[in-house]
Amino acid sequence: MMLSESEWQVLGLSAQVGCWATLVCLLPGVFFGWLLARKDFMAKPVLEAVLFMPMVLPPTVPGYLLLVVFGSQGVVGQFFKTHFDIEFAFNWKGAVLASAVIAFPLMVQTAKLSVQMIDRRLELAANTLGASPFKVWYSVTLPLMLPGILIGSILVFSRSLGEFGATITFVGNIAGETRTLPLAIYSATHQMGGDAIAIRLIVICVAFAFFSLLLSNLLTRRAERWLGVRRA
Repeated sequence: MMLSESEWQVLGLSAQVGCWATLVCLLPGVFFGWLLARKDFMAKPVLEAVLFMPMVLPPTVPGYLLLVVFGSQGVVGQFFKTHFDIEFAFNWKGAVLASAVIAFPLMVQTAKLSVQMIDRRLELAANTLGASPFKVWYSVTLPLMLPGILIGSILVFSRSLGEFGATITFVGNIAGETRTLPLAIYSATHQMGGDAIAIRLIVICVAFAFFSLLLSNLLTRRAERWLGVRRA
């Protein structure tokens, strides 16, 4: 299956957006996942609802909100433009932001589940031996979270490659700048003779999604065996 130069450009841009979106989600996703799994506080249900809201909202809603807040006329958008010369609307940085917002719940959920699978007796033992709470976290909790973090990263990257609604609402469909895989497929289906292009790109999307889910399932099973979690 031979790809044209423009199609390779689409794949490269999609990979770039996916990698950056994964990095954006990584640290806050791990933090909030640990927070939801380990801490109880009054506002926890509200925080959890807010964090997972992008999973149930129509993607165009977060996309429009991003345009209002991070667009050239938005408060945050103007701040970044004035102080850092960074623009989000209608360029690939905005595509990264849109993908990260939509995929963020996946990182939080996998981090949360990975913490819940950890035997707390290991943390208590380290604490009993005199380790500070921070040392317990980075020497015991974090290493045991790594399989879940890896799974979350794979899912975030995969979801970023498939993000459409928020991206097209926030940054448009600009060739070479914001046209990622789903937008390229959409464009191909709306042009004469674009069926062959759409089919090639769809095959790539399906193959990548399949292998990403397969890999995440294999890693989940291995993590369960490593942590001693029994399946029902």
